[in-house]
Amino acid sequence: MSYAVTNPATGETVKTYPTITDAELDAAIAAADDAHRTWSKSTTVEERAALIRRVGELHVERRQELGEIIVREMGKPIEQALAEADFAGAIYEYYADHSADFLKDEPITLLAGEGSAVIRRSSLGVLLGVMPWNFPYYQVARFAGPNLIIGNTILLKHAEQCPESAAAIAQIFHDAGFPEGAYVNIYASHDQIEQVIADPRVQGVSLTGSERAGAAVAEIAGRHLKKVVLELGGSDPFILLSTDDLDATVQNAVDARLDNNGQSCNAAKRFIVADELYEPFLEKFTAKLAEVETGDPTSSETALGPLSSLKAAEGLDEQVKRAVEHGAKLVHGGTRDGAFFQTTVLTEVTPENPASKEEFFGPVAQVYRAKDEDEAVRIANDIPFGLGSYVYTTDQQQALRVADGIEAGMVFVNVVLADGAELPFGGIKRSGSGRELGRFGADEFVNKKMIRIG
Repeated sequence: MSYAVTNPATGETVKTYPTITDAELDAAIAAADDAHRTWSKSTTVEERAALIRRVGELHVERRQELGEIIVREMGKPIEQALAEADFAGAIYEYYADHSADFLKDEPITLLAGEGSAVIRRSSLGVLLGVMPWNFPYYQVARFAGPNLIIGNTILLKHAEQCPESAAAIAQIFHDAGFPEGAYVNIYASHDQIEQVIADPRVQGVSLTGSERAGAAVAEIAGRHLKKVVLELGGSDPFILLSTDDLDATVQNAVDARLDNNGQSCNAAKRFIVADELYEPFLEKFTAKLAEVETGDPTSSETALGPLSSLKAAEGLDEQVKRAVEHGAKLVHGGTRDGAFFQTTVLTEVTPENPASKEEFFGPVAQVYRAKDEDEAVRIANDIPFGLGSYVYTTDQQQALRVADGIEAGMVFVNVVLADGAELPFGGIKRSGSGRELGRFGADEFVNKKMIRIG
């Protein structure tokens, strides 16, 4: 494997980066381990939070440079790339504002005996982050932000196609004033990552990526008794049961499918529509998707750039063809031009069709017809994943009923693209385990030490 910036819009390899040597890797682990001893003990939560606040400010100050890097690396349209740098900045700011409260001692009411008891939160040590290419700044922010304030130190292995953004993030931590070893970027191979997880100086690992990568990392982590957080794939349902404004709902559906060129784990991917709304929704949704054409990701006018790589586009092309071979109807799209992929709509996807159980990472939407609320929930749950979900209804009681019935880590009612730094992110089933963001994201890699005083 090699770390390289290959622009998916042009196919040009812009720059390559050397993989870390075993000796350099051992030195990186040692530096993070040494840093933890002082970082966690001789600095206060407030001091660590102030440095993280500066990291957030630098993301916003350097948004143009950061944005242009990931346009080159993975084809994200420039306006979305700039927004990602801003959102990463907001996540660091959120944890700078709230971590002191999250880490406060938590008293326990004793059932018997004199004295008191308290839970005191403290760091675990060196953590490994294995991060994906689709949100290069945001993903790092939600892992590194809270954990550095807690007092953990970070080894960060970014995706092989994101070495330039990885270097830019490491530079920001350096420029913000972090001590050597607190945040270390490593261009490691898969074999080297196994070595890192096995190393006794490393206390936990957080991975965002594919099911395959998650299973591999969890297996190694389990073998070495390491704490693990996994954020994996999703095929999130968008359930439409009723609406006062079908056009607005359709626009929300399009936005929820096409964000990040359709390459978001918690994007709406399966649109499950009540029988009486199915035909009008399908007609308007298909027309609206068809209006969105692929374009140059460096242009502020572009809403849909290329997929992250030629390989990704070829894989999506194969998935769509396989879905049609198994009986799905191609209502619109399905055309690939290099790494660019046309917006695509599939219908008549039966439970026997492999497409019904797969994640389509790109601008491909499946539309299902449901005869009633119960069938809509059944279709929504008939998937190995359980990351996010979306429910559109004018009936508040129905919304809560359906939200309770959906097997997922997150439910958004009558709203899309509403992620926030304060909202916990994570899933169940094959979408992973653990949470990031919000208070729960700051509670994964901590020692919840019980202190009982007589």
